[in-house]
Amino acid sequence: MGRVYTSSIHISAAFTAQIDIFELLAAANKPLLLHTFELGQVTEVGDAQEEGLTLVLKRVTGAPTSGSGGGTGTFNVTTPNDAAAGATLETGNTTKLTGGTSVELARFGWNVRAPLPYIPMPEEKITLDQATRLVLELVTTPVDSIGGTNGVVGRIVIEELV
Repeated sequence: MGRVYTSSIHISAAFTAQIDIFELLAAANKPLLLHTFELGQVTEVGDAQEEGLTLVLKRVTGAPTSGSGGGTGTFNVTTPNDAAAGATLETGNTTKLTGGTSVELARFGWNVRAPLPYIPMPEEKITLDQATRLVLELVTTPVDSIGGTNGVVGRIVIEELV
């Protein structure tokens, strides 16, 4: 087993357009395995704000241009005194990733009033080769503003296969 890391996902800026929820980049010489992610939001809680959004999980290879305008997640070790993660995480990019060669791995319908857990069976876990990206992209435009002060929250757990 490799080294396991977890990071919070927190998008504090409200958004009304399509964005990249997260962009995960495997480090050079450190392929990784996606164990799980969970996504939820804490501002759209009334019946009038309920909406269904489509999210696409895709693997991107080649030489894409990374998204921008979001934040950075920090991977924390799950075993004390372990080495720092080599992978990087961006969250809430308002300018989405472009270019490269992308392959759609999954498509989700997310009702914003309920959490979206992604917990694959062991044989379904996604592996990323070194310098490969995994992007969770919002592909529908929200009817009204999502997020805000508390915003969209969640977590992601990866394993670097060193």
